[in-house]
Amino acid sequence: KRKRFNFSVLYDSDESEDSDILVRKVFAKRHCIMDEDESSEEQQPDKTCPTENVSTNKKQKVFAKLKELARQRAPERSCSRESCEDSSDEAETEEEPFCQLTPAESSETDSDSMKDFIVEEDDDDNIEHIKSENQPQQKELLNISNSDLLAYYIPQLSRCDHYVHFKRIVKAFLINAIDDTFLSSLYDGTRQKKYARDMLLSLHYLDDRFIQPRLENLISRSRWKDRYKERVDCYPDVRIILRNAKNVSCQACGLNRYCKFNVLLSGKLYNSRTLEVDDFMSDDKQVLKVGTVCADRTRVYHNLKHFKYKLYVDCGSITELDGVEDEPVKDTVERLLSQLEDSGWIQKRYNDLEDYMNDADNFQEEK
Repeated sequence: KRKRFNFSVLYDSDESEDSDILVRKVFAKRHCIMDEDESSEEQQPDKTCPTENVSTNKKQKVFAKLKELARQRAPERSCSRESCEDSSDEAETEEEPFCQLTPAESSETDSDSMKDFIVEEDDDDNIEHIKSENQPQQKELLNISNSDLLAYYIPQLSRCDHYVHFKRIVKAFLINAIDDTFLSSLYDGTRQKKYARDMLLSLHYLDDRFIQPRLENLISRSRWKDRYKERVDCYPDVRIILRNAKNVSCQACGLNRYCKFNVLLSGKLYNSRTLEVDDFMSDDKQVLKVGTVCADRTRVYHNLKHFKYKLYVDCGSITELDGVEDEPVKDTVERLLSQLEDSGWIQKRYNDLEDYMNDADNFQEEK
């Protein structure tokens, strides 16, 4: 059997006219022990030319030194002297690198190593079959709305319908009309059950999303004085009466206008969150002379500003007219809520809120 070693020997002949001596080439860091027979043959000089004798002597000295060096290192080598003496044919075949592969072998190994990573293309029939199977799933995904996907993957951010918010608010007002501490317990965090947190969320939604942004836009596009705005905010009742026009300073914006409207403000001051009423100066009234634009803006602004309080007052009136006693609060509220929804009362009040918001949005476009 042929053995491979960590060195390779290459025989070459000096084809020049000067010498017919075979020269053994040794690669760097690959030492080989010279054969005595070969060296003795190489040491026989050719006496035809003096120059050839000189070159032969030099070569003999070099081979002698190599031979001594090889003998010194022979004990340290792991291979024996006999094993490293291969035939010339074997030496010639060992010229090729040990790890070199033929093109066929390299392609086979590459293909084998990449089998796990390469996905073979399917036939046209298989591709069409896969497409036909995926088409119903794609159609189903297209039919799902963005809000449904959001509600499925992120339930905390799911969009709730505006009417659902409004219905929760009506329920909270019905409960507070029976138990006047309910709203205050919602805002101070005493009640932490899910229904209570949902009601609080809807109340904030009504204030922060429906009403307050529109009120701020109405004020930002007007020349109202702060004093007039504070008066409109404090009085829950308003009456706008047409009078004879007078060229005077408008008490809302301070500009000279033909003012033909009287704004009559009245009602009790109340807390914007708990809706508790303050009886201080309950009979106080304010009459202000304003122009046409300020009168219309006052109507739109007042309807939105005090809508929540008016809704709470109406819910309180409904509980007072109910007249059912000795019934749990939960049962009473559920029964009244069902009656109001069946009669269309909740839907009507929700439509009123939408009308007020539309009036505010359209009023902002006025220059």
